[in-house]
Amino acid sequence: MRQQLIICILFVLSTGFLFSQELKGKVIDASNQPIEAAYIYNINSESHAHSSDNGVFALKETKVGDSIRVRLLGYKTKALVLNDSYFDALFVIVLEEQAYQLEELVITEELNALHTISKLDLSTTPVNSSQEILRKVPGLIIGQHAGGGKAEQLFLRGFDVDHGTDVSISVDGMPVNMVSHAHGQGYSDLHFLIPETINKIDFGKGPYYGQQGDFNTAGYVDFSTKDYLKDSQISLSVGDFNSLRTLGMFNLLENTKRQNAYLAMEYIATDGPFESPQNFNRLNLFGKYVMFSPDNDKLTLSASHFTSRWDASGQIPQREVDNGNITRFGAIDDTEGGETSRTNFNVEFSKYMSDDTQLKTNAFYSNYNFKLFSNFTFFLEDPINGDQIKQEEERHIFGVNTMLSKSMYLGNTNVSFDAGLEFRHDIINDVELSRTLNRQTTLENVQLGDINQTNIDAFINTTFDFGKLRIAPALRLDYFKFLYNDKLQTAYSVQSETKTIVSPKLNVFYDVQNNLQLYMKSGIGFHSNDTRVVVNNSGRDILPRAYGLDVGSIWKPNKKFIINTALWYLFLEQEFVYVGDAGIVEPSGETERYGIDLGLRYQLNDWLYLDTDATYTRARSLEAAEGENYIPLAPDFTLAGGLSVSDLDGFSGGIRYRYIDDRPANETNSIIAEGYFVTDFNINYSFDNITLGLQIENLFDVEWNETQFATESRLQNEPQSVEEIHFTPGTPFFIKGRISYNF
Repeated sequence: MRQQLIICILFVLSTGFLFSQELKGKVIDASNQPIEAAYIYNINSESHAHSSDNGVFALKETKVGDSIRVRLLGYKTKALVLNDSYFDALFVIVLEEQAYQLEELVITEELNALHTISKLDLSTTPVNSSQEILRKVPGLIIGQHAGGGKAEQLFLRGFDVDHGTDVSISVDGMPVNMVSHAHGQGYSDLHFLIPETINKIDFGKGPYYGQQGDFNTAGYVDFSTKDYLKDSQISLSVGDFNSLRTLGMFNLLENTKRQNAYLAMEYIATDGPFESPQNFNRLNLFGKYVMFSPDNDKLTLSASHFTSRWDASGQIPQREVDNGNITRFGAIDDTEGGETSRTNFNVEFSKYMSDDTQLKTNAFYSNYNFKLFSNFTFFLEDPINGDQIKQEEERHIFGVNTMLSKSMYLGNTNVSFDAGLEFRHDIINDVELSRTLNRQTTLENVQLGDINQTNIDAFINTTFDFGKLRIAPALRLDYFKFLYNDKLQTAYSVQSETKTIVSPKLNVFYDVQNNLQLYMKSGIGFHSNDTRVVVNNSGRDILPRAYGLDVGSIWKPNKKFIINTALWYLFLEQEFVYVGDAGIVEPSGETERYGIDLGLRYQLNDWLYLDTDATYTRARSLEAAEGENYIPLAPDFTLAGGLSVSDLDGFSGGIRYRYIDDRPANETNSIIAEGYFVTDFNINYSFDNITLGLQIENLFDVEWNETQFATESRLQNEPQSVEEIHFTPGTPFFIKGRISYNF
């Protein structure tokens, strides 16, 4: 009896040991490159794991004889039955690439299904200009209004974001938004990013994410560049308006184990469709080196340099076009324009500390220079010399981001968290706003000074996984220090302010079925104000809060069709921002926005893909009377999408459209910014290692205004000023051809 009892105990212990085993592995592709976010699923125990950015995973509750499945959109699914050899060492799984198939997307298996969808969009309709990059974010509309070199104007969720005030943007952990910028708070010039180097786009709408801080009210966009190139490439594009683009991408370490390096170079020139040539040119250089240690640690070094200059025809008054004095592509003051440059250095290190713990750190430095000449009101302020202004600055940005990721079990509940500490310091020298004449003579310094601004933050994102239900609370703490030395004062003095803010978040996800996920997101965010505003207002309204709520779903009713929806609400304590064009403050008080987002993706067959995104928004001021409470330029309805062909006997391409409805240009809705519907077309044919392409912007040659403002201006021959729409015309029918060679 005693022997039987001992045998039973040993059997139970051995069985428990078997069930407590952990399968450690690494997922790679055929080029021996690690694959991130692959889903590894144990069919027997129903345990699962995702591969990290170095491809490593640890699958718990696994034993000999279990069947596992490994899958990721864009790769063939792999099934395995485990034997003893799989547990001896780090098990390597090689996935074979295939064309993206929407039927392979399982919503509940994805770390973030919407991000996966954005990667699908990027694969089926790749971008080849920096202007197109942000359009990959559903519901985000852009507009260019200064000769192609100025950062785009952004519109998202009922915000005229200007150049980034309410959308946080970053690349490889480096911030793009410029605090206390000469032209406007949050200014985000993304033109240093070469589109062909983009690997993935991570985005989120609303202030719901612990790792996102300043400017994350309407949303955030994070870009990650590729770690390696499959092929080297040279490309040449030529088109209307003396347009030229050359691209070179070179793999520097072919067939080198555990190391990758490449260099990308881009040059762009164009005169644009304007009667006064833009004389635009831009040069981009980008290099990246990646090394994996034998312990699967990852070190990344990257550097980039970007420089650009341009002339611009500015925003022209509608009355001058209507009376025939100028055409849509004419100018009142064609001496506008500017030049800018940015040099970046970024070091990233990912430490694989244990099976369930990873440390990520990046340190960066940017040197940035900016000079812009504009004339919005012509002769309103100065009837002799005109109202041209110059905005200029020279900036150094230093920063470090560190995040510890860990997962563990509390009883039967899987708990994971990301805890981070971040630091950013901006030194901004000679921030200037001046009145000028013909870009040559400075008539008056309106503002001139030096800014030092520091942001230190800590955050924690936590996820409690109860199976179908996941609850994710988060908390963020930000500290700001603002310093300003006004050089127009006769006596030296430094004005300073500090502010600390706490931002809680709570997100809940419920997997109804494998094809249906419901979610609720809530949180508080903020955007900072310009240092010059902060110190001049004795620290009032430094960090106005934004309170948000999203309720939505991601649903896949059949294997080739996916729908994402969201109902949302956002309240802002104060839209109180520095207007760099005039050197003044425009507070607009409390505002609220609410709306609906809808996204559709349908794969008709292996090579034909349909997508569309629609948004409806109601945006109003809460401190103005009814009928006078419109928020200028806030879009109420947008629509964007297209039909794409991928690899049909060597052919690819598609037709894309974007639409924005008429919207109020002033608070009373008495001046209307006209909407537009624009269609673009492209077709490519690949044979051997050569690709020929044809791209047409504005296929139907519609007259549309890319950006519009209600502006009070006065022309030199006018006795009185007039407030009306001033606009930058959108591109007319524009055709260009491309040839590229892969090797």
